[in-house]
Amino acid sequence: MTETTGTWLTQEAFDRLQAEYNHLVTEGRSSIAKEIDERRQEGDLKENGGYHAAREEQAKQEARIDQLRRILETATVGEASGTAEVSSGTVVTAEVGGSEMKFLVGSREVAGGTDIQVFSAQSPLGESLMGLKPGEETSYEAPNGSNITVKVIAVEPFSP
Repeated sequence: MTETTGTWLTQEAFDRLQAEYNHLVTEGRSSIAKEIDERRQEGDLKENGGYHAAREEQAKQEARIDQLRRILETATVGEASGTAEVSSGTVVTAEVGGSEMKFLVGSREVAGGTDIQVFSAQSPLGESLMGLKPGEETSYEAPNGSNITVKVIAVEPFSP
């Protein structure tokens, strides 16, 4: 499965992000609005650190809501590919520039709480690997301009 319109997500990741979005929009917004109102009633807003902290928290929360909305609206939901070729949702073991690495091609949102390194399918590394099978080799240009050789050792579906 290749990434088409947006972020590739497993159904589990999509559901987790949808639940976070729903919580922030309903309970999160009302909670922070209440906090701001309580701090506003404390008096002079110029010197009210609690008020400014609550407003800053509101801005962070709204940014996360916007980020989640965009991810959910453009997400491609599916299962990790069962094929032995690199695609979104696969964990790749590869020799990158002489060192062996294991990483997920996909989204940090898919990886959830796991500590696996993630490269998007649109990153220079991810893009160069799409469609390759174990034993195949490619190279890509790193952001610093150097050319890095990559050899795919193994490909497996991601499982959180």
